[in-house]
Amino acid sequence: MAEILIKVIRGNLVESQHRGHLLVTDRDGKTLFSLGDPDHVTFWRSAAKPFQAIPLIERDVVERFSLTGPEIALFTSSHGGEERHVQAVQGILQKLGLTETHLDCGSSAPMHIPSAKKLIASGKKFESLNNACSGKHSGMIALTLLLEAPLTGYIHREHPVQLEMLNTICECAALSPEQVYVGIDGCGVPVFGLPLRNMAMAYARLSLPQGYFNPARVEALNTIRNAMTSHPYFVAGTDRLDTVLMEVTKGNIVAKLGAEGVYCIGIVNRGIGLALKIEDGNYRAIDPVVIEVLKQLNYITDAEFECLRHLWRPTLKNHRGDEIGHLEIAF
Repeated sequence: MAEILIKVIRGNLVESQHRGHLLVTDRDGKTLFSLGDPDHVTFWRSAAKPFQAIPLIERDVVERFSLTGPEIALFTSSHGGEERHVQAVQGILQKLGLTETHLDCGSSAPMHIPSAKKLIASGKKFESLNNACSGKHSGMIALTLLLEAPLTGYIHREHPVQLEMLNTICECAALSPEQVYVGIDGCGVPVFGLPLRNMAMAYARLSLPQGYFNPARVEALNTIRNAMTSHPYFVAGTDRLDTVLMEVTKGNIVAKLGAEGVYCIGIVNRGIGLALKIEDGNYRAIDPVVIEVLKQLNYITDAEFECLRHLWRPTLKNHRGDEIGHLEIAF
């Protein structure tokens, strides 16, 4: 059963509450800390992206197309659609010899609100490059080239790219394809449903893969994780928790947001993973819950917590800018 994780305080009254499930495990899936149901099943959404990048790295996409660290990080990203993100995705496509017309993720407003407002003010339309998943999709079409598969229909479940993604997810989460639920994500590609325990275990192994995979996969996971922690801006963007956590901890944490209140973390080189699902899918509950757990379990230092404090106890303001409440930890 879900537990109350966050209380929304207005004045002296608890106005709303956010329930959820959270699990911290080691690389074998052993519970180190939990709230709610540690085996709750939900869709991994974009928190699966680091593992979806594995087939690319294992097939030497970096060497084949002369890719950089930020470009590898973009394959894992739910980027904000800021100007640097858009330019970087364009750069990947140019190296592939393709254009944004090959992206089948759909047009979307940038997640970064100032960037969205700037586009609206300029009279420009939202494009696929603005979509938070355009980095992942650029990786998927790169994989079609490596597999010598058709570019058309790369988003479909039966396409070789998506079959490769499903198999890789299963291998990293220690599940069979029959144990994984498959739906369709907001960007049109298959999305995978599995227990939080397997998500946390996968992130524990991402943080320290040695001993759990063959040498090629260990190298791929290290490459992906290092790209994310070395170039966190390209994983998310300005003022986003993924980016801030990896910057503040200087790469000692690898972090990734998923839609509908999903969040995953690996404690780098310690073989510890965290998976969170906010039951009602509300993003606002994620930051304080994640930071509180990291603080309680001593996965961040006091100095790091002080850098994160503004995200740990977010204030609520009205349209006048007056502070009228805050979010409060309930555990």
